[in-house]
Amino acid sequence: MIDSILVSEYRGNILENVHHGVVCGIDENKKVVFQKGDIQHPAFYRSAMKPLQAIPVFKTDVAQKYGLTSEESALFIASHRGESYHRRALQSLLDKLKLSESSLICHESYPLNDQPKADCLWNHYPKRKLFHNCAGKHLGFLACAKENGWDVGTYYDTDHPLQQEILETVSNLSETPKQEVGIGSDGCGAPIFAVPLYNMALSYLKFVCPEMIENEDVRQAVVKIGRVMNANPKIIASHQFVCTELLQDPNIIAKGGAQGVYCFSLRKEKMSFALKVLSGSELVWPVLIADILEKIGYENKETIERLYELRSHDINNDNGKVIGHTTLTL
Repeated sequence: MIDSILVSEYRGNILENVHHGVVCGIDENKKVVFQKGDIQHPAFYRSAMKPLQAIPVFKTDVAQKYGLTSEESALFIASHRGESYHRRALQSLLDKLKLSESSLICHESYPLNDQPKADCLWNHYPKRKLFHNCAGKHLGFLACAKENGWDVGTYYDTDHPLQQEILETVSNLSETPKQEVGIGSDGCGAPIFAVPLYNMALSYLKFVCPEMIENEDVRQAVVKIGRVMNANPKIIASHQFVCTELLQDPNIIAKGGAQGVYCFSLRKEKMSFALKVLSGSELVWPVLIADILEKIGYENKETIERLYELRSHDINNDNGKVIGHTTLTL
């Protein structure tokens, strides 16, 4: 593959880190308007696939049937960090859906954020499957399987009807032939799919241009998912995370995944972007996405500033002293 340098980090005047990667941006006509590196490079969505994985459960009437709040429904798309508001909503969701925590395939975990993890350790709380960062997605899988009369004990198998529906959804929205979609296993135990970065951007374009989706049920689900994500930015990640800062902007749909994958789309501009930092780093996401938004002349400067508040071009040491800088070559 052909990749390019996206971000260089200097400590003093000495180059310390280089992050290679690929960026693809497209417009409503599916034309490439922003490119860095080989956009035909296939990449696993990782958690950036969660909005697509949630489409089957949003096609059902689970939310209405069980009286789910918008916050609880957002957990189906979330990479939650275990904050108190996440844990409360997860427990409520589990209770309302009348599901067993033991049915989740994801492993027991402590919350990912430092403070809630410290609280659990201090209070001698055990690890729980519900604390796993993908627990909400798995509750959505179980609810969808239950609602459709499918086996709930094997909901995570690639051949399960639910996972086959998700594969079909990814294939359709990314416009990738089904037989060309790469298949792997995600960290949480669910199947994960890979498509070229160009096609990944295509799938996210549909979230801001739902009229492109022929299937009415899928189109309505995509619209609902977008609304829920923007209404609950802290549920999707947590405070001081890229997803949350971007989703506070009602013009943006955004979701990141492990190992450097990030996708976002813009409603007014009818554009979408998919990027992969090949070092797997998430630390450079804020400056990288901010730079992309600046280069396309994005109007909402507050959104860009929020990203720079997460990380600026300056590199600071533990005492807050500027000891280096970051350069971008987009």
